[in-house]
Amino acid sequence: MSIFLTKDSKVIVQGMTGSEGSKHTKRMLGAGTNIVAGVNPRKAGTEVEYDVVPIGWDAEHRTGGTVTIPVYGTVAEAKAATGATVSVIFVPPAFAKSAAMEAVDAKLDLVVTITEGIPVADAAAFFTYAQERGVRLIGPNCPGIITPGQSNVGITPPDITGPGRIGLVSKSGTLTYQMMYELSDIGFSTCIGIGGDPVIGTTHIDALRAFEEDPETDLVVMIGEIGGDAEERAATFIKEHMTKPVVGYVAGFTAPEGKTMGHAGAIVSGSAGTAAAKKQALEAVGVRVGKTPSQTAQIAREILRGAPGAR
Repeated sequence: MSIFLTKDSKVIVQGMTGSEGSKHTKRMLGAGTNIVAGVNPRKAGTEVEYDVVPIGWDAEHRTGGTVTIPVYGTVAEAKAATGATVSVIFVPPAFAKSAAMEAVDAKLDLVVTITEGIPVADAAAFFTYAQERGVRLIGPNCPGIITPGQSNVGITPPDITGPGRIGLVSKSGTLTYQMMYELSDIGFSTCIGIGGDPVIGTTHIDALRAFEEDPETDLVVMIGEIGGDAEERAATFIKEHMTKPVVGYVAGFTAPEGKTMGHAGAIVSGSAGTAAAKKQALEAVGVRVGKTPSQTAQIAREILRGAPGAR
């Protein structure tokens, strides 16, 4: 009942001993994530203790306590010792390229880069490096991925929603959280914040394909925003390959032309990359697009209620 991330995923945290890495490691542990190691060359051989407090939809059914996480000098060493399959990166922008490439070299299944402000050239370099070696990336500049009730890799609050039948893929972290809240009574199979930078690993299309193949996902909510043509390309994919309903929302209808807004990729020129153009492309292939996040959630709710066996 998930894509890319399950309760069996063994996670390492690159940058676990830094302030952000440490804070979010504790939160991920509280959500039930199976974190098996940290990586920091300067602190190799040490251990970090976390006083874990359960958080999330099922927190009352889990127990907390002290968890001790070993720190290794390299990702390869951490994988060899623990059997890790996933890495999440909380390192400063200047070191993100080397951190991601190190995780790729270790042949992990999934590498999630939370760091924002990474130079586009660096992101392009480690994206290409991963693609050539068959390693899936999520991010950079993203909240990560959460499979409610199973695992949470990144900074997504785990207590917004529980497991359910909706798949969510979003460029925007904030709108990821809002949509999770709006549809929390139904729940989600997996929620992915892919990031809005010009170069990202996992795309809307990658997520759509995975949700289409997931037998426990009944409907997909896709959140886009101004800039680029990712949503238009996703519309073509939906027309040709999706049998499950897709509901869309595009942020940025009031953004002025030619001005960068928020994410580094959110810039429009003429009609290219505008919210209106993206909405039109999606609606042309049968995707219902909400005017607001709340309306988008209501559309998803209506479609699910009309499905066979819906409650």
